[in-house]
Amino acid sequence: RYVRIYNLMQQALVKTLQPGVKWISSIDVHPQGDNVIVGSYDKKLSWFDLDLSVKPYRSIRYHSQAIRQVQFSRKFPLFATASDDGSIQVYHSMVYQDLNQNPLIVPLKILRGHEIRNSLGVLDCLFHPIQPWLLSSGADGTIRLWT
Repeated sequence: RYVRIYNLMQQALVKTLQPGVKWISSIDVHPQGDNVIVGSYDKKLSWFDLDLSVKPYRSIRYHSQAIRQVQFSRKFPLFATASDDGSIQVYHSMVYQDLNQNPLIVPLKILRGHEIRNSLGVLDCLFHPIQPWLLSSGADGTIRLWT
């Protein structure tokens, strides 16, 4: 229900994020470090700007089933969500250096190709570290490379 952020050097709790979801499935930190995305089994994605609030800056609900994985690209301004509905949603996510400007989040593409097996769809997704490629694994026993 909560995401707790600790300072390991001081061994102290820094803040507790409140995504407003029942079951958290995955989490990823933006490469610049000040933004976090949280995926949940109740179909919701929460984007946190750690400089703003402990409540989500934006909550997105585009999947019809549980979100299994969320992943930022380390090189490109993209992130993806993998879901049990058999789809991967790819978003453009621009984080600005100016603290007065809010992050830009734009849905780009819905990738479909994995079959749903036993109510499970896409189990994991991962961006390639250099190329603009996305890899995904599904409950159908396949790994797909999206270019």
